[in-house]
Amino acid sequence: MKVSKLLVGLFACAASLGAYAQQPIVIKFSHVVAGDTPKGKAAEFFAKKASELTQGKVKVEVYANSTLYKDKEEMEALQLGAVQMLAPSLAKFGPLGVREFEVFDLPYIFDNYDALHKVTNGPAGKQLLAKLEPKGISGLVFWDNGFKSFSANTPIKTPEDLKGKKMRIQSSKVLEEEIRALKALPQVMAFSEVYQALQTGVVDGTENPISNLYTQKMHEVQKHLTLTDHGYLGYAVIVNKKFWDGLPGDIRKQLDEAMVQSTRYANQIAKVENDNALEAVKKSGKTEVYTPTAAERAAFKKVLVPVHKKMESRVGKQTIDAVYQATGFNPNAL
Repeated sequence: MKVSKLLVGLFACAASLGAYAQQPIVIKFSHVVAGDTPKGKAAEFFAKKASELTQGKVKVEVYANSTLYKDKEEMEALQLGAVQMLAPSLAKFGPLGVREFEVFDLPYIFDNYDALHKVTNGPAGKQLLAKLEPKGISGLVFWDNGFKSFSANTPIKTPEDLKGKKMRIQSSKVLEEEIRALKALPQVMAFSEVYQALQTGVVDGTENPISNLYTQKMHEVQKHLTLTDHGYLGYAVIVNKKFWDGLPGDIRKQLDEAMVQSTRYANQIAKVENDNALEAVKKSGKTEVYTPTAAERAAFKKVLVPVHKKMESRVGKQTIDAVYQATGFNPNAL
């Protein structure tokens, strides 16, 4: 009888352990933008692919729109292991101490997506991601969002039109210098707070890819949008290094493949989403959209490109030159 009870107990214990072993690995993926933005859609795509390729062994829980952590909180949460995955905008790494990432904030350093991808998909991009490891972070890939444009409640046709305006920016010394070069006033503010700040006049304007402007309804409180395409906003998908390194090799390989597919998807939809958002902004009738002439665009470049030289001591001349070399950009040919 005792032997029988012992066997029953052992079988129950084994069944319990088996059930425990079958529990999926949970990856909490937090981000601060809406679910219907390029990043939001790419995060959901990754969650789906991770489940498919690992045959349910991994469950990615996506928390959009700052529902879990805000801008300033999420990086610390990742380092502490409270979340496993983020896709912060590239401006977030300067305050973390990896200032080389602020090269992406330099105005007009990328003429188009082709030039950009020579960096993000090439050796220069890999070298940048590797600089995160001492912070307990593994950098996986870059995801596009789009090129930024200026908005305000007054027309913007020349750099002088932004003089004295309070412009919301992310926390970035490069972006602060960019706004000062326009003789405007930089206002660092969390993304989730921008709509109300624009609505109440705490800030006069902002810079955003159009998909962010539209999905956060900022166009409802901004009368003018000028398609300057003066800067790039992208993301780095990052993970807690200890967590990532601790995953079984086969699982990590499957997740790497899911990320490759998700990056392809993210970069394909980024431009489409921004184009669609631009059409939606125009149709709303709430914001007047202006496309600068070649001469007007050149005037913005003339004012903003000198920021590159001013930021050499912060970003690193070697990093800036590596981008110039990859893209063929010549700051002197304006």
